[in-house]
Amino acid sequence: MRTAIATDSNSGITQEQAAKLGIYVLPMPFMINGEMFYEGVNLTHEEFFKRMEEGADITTSQPSPGEVTDFWDKLLKEYDEILYIPMSSGLSGSCQTAIMLADDYDGKVQVVNNQRISVTQEQSALDARDLAAKGYEAAQIKEILERTKYESSIYITLTTLKYLKKGGRITPAAAALGTLLRIKPVLTIQGEKLDAFSKARTAKQAKTIMLTALAKDLEERFHDKNAEHTYLEIAHTCNEEGAKELNQYHKQIAKVREMVCGMLQSMDAQSEEVEMQIRTVKSACPRHNMTLFERNPTEEA
Repeated sequence: MRTAIATDSNSGITQEQAAKLGIYVLPMPFMINGEMFYEGVNLTHEEFFKRMEEGADITTSQPSPGEVTDFWDKLLKEYDEILYIPMSSGLSGSCQTAIMLADDYDGKVQVVNNQRISVTQEQSALDARDLAAKGYEAAQIKEILERTKYESSIYITLTTLKYLKKGGRITPAAAALGTLLRIKPVLTIQGEKLDAFSKARTAKQAKTIMLTALAKDLEERFHDKNAEHTYLEIAHTCNEEGAKELNQYHKQIAKVREMVCGMLQSMDAQSEEVEMQIRTVKSACPRHNMTLFERNPTEEA
C-alpha cells in the first residue's frame, strides 16, 4: 500500500524541501494588509518577517475545508492513503477541522493529533516517512505518533514584546513595563498550549533558563540524561548566523563526546580527571535562542 505523508507549512518545511524529502506540505494562508498570501507559495519566510517588522497588518487563518480536501484528493490520485500531520490542536482549529473532514474518506486519510509545531512537527513528518518506508500503514503510524504526543518539550525566548502585544497576548501596559524593565519572557509548550515559563532580565539569562530546563527534562521526564534517544533541535527567526554557529557547536560537541567516551573506556568514570573533562565540556556549551526537543517514536515501533 502506498502511503503519502503530508503536513502543513507550520512545520517549517518549504515546498522545495518537501519535494526532496518525499513529503507533501499544505501551505498556510495569511492576510497581509487585506491581501491573501500562502506560506511558501507566494510568500517566503523572509518576506513575511520583513512585512511584520514594517508594521503590516497581519492575520493568520486556517486553510478552508475546500483547500484541505483538494490537497488530499490530488494526493489520492497517486497514493492509496494519506497520513496528515497538522499543527497542534491546542494552537489552531485546523487540526480539528481536518479530523472532521477525514470522516468522509473511509479511512483513507488518517489525521494525527500529536501536539506538534515547528521542528517537532517536521520531525514527526520525517518519522512518519521512515515508518511508511518500513511498511507501516497510515493507521499504524498515527497510533505510534499519538502514543508519544506528550514526549516533547519546547522552550522559546523573545527579544521583544512588540508582537505579543500586537497579537493580544499581553496588554499594552504590560508590554511597556516589560520593555522598560528589559524583561525577556521564556515560554514553553509541554503538550497542547503555549504557556509562560519564566522571566529573565537579559538574553543570556533567558538562554541559561532554557538550557537548565532542557537538562532537567532530559533527566527527569525522558530519563535520557545524555540525549542518546532524544532529538535535540533548534529553530530560529531569520538568524542564519546563529544557525551556522549552532551547526559548528554540534560538530565540536560530537568530537568532545567521542573523546570522553574513549577516556571512559580506559579509566574509572568517577576519577577526578574524567570529572574535570566533563565539567570542561559543560562549561563550553553555548546558549541558543530557541531550543526544542522530542523523543524518537520510531524506536518504539
